[in-house]
Amino acid sequence: MKRLTRKEEEVMKILWQLKKAFVKDIVEEYDDPKPHYNTISSLVRLLQEKGVIGYKQYGNTYQYFPLLSKEEYRHSFMKQVVSDYFDNSYKSAVAFFVKEKGLSEQEIDELIKLIKEGK
Repeated sequence: MKRLTRKEEEVMKILWQLKKAFVKDIVEEYDDPKPHYNTISSLVRLLQEKGVIGYKQYGNTYQYFPLLSKEEYRHSFMKQVVSDYFDNSYKSAVAFFVKEKGLSEQEIDELIKLIKEGK
């Protein structure tokens, strides 16, 4: 799967939340100043070309919906981040987040429990 741009990710986050939407619905979800309708329409077309959203046609309008789940994207994205920035080492990635976030002892214990459970 091709990596999404930040703007494409913004649209996908909205579609994941709404489940299905027309371009005008997507625009409405943005804070002011809202992006132009044509900008969002172009992003939606790009996402459609990438195969991550589908549509249902109603006359001259289209209702869009995600074909790629948030979980699938998260998995792909994190796999790429670990590969690009942590030399394919999940251990290094977790260590980075533990140091950066300054996790509490309780949070570390919860992580250890998750690892032991294999989840």
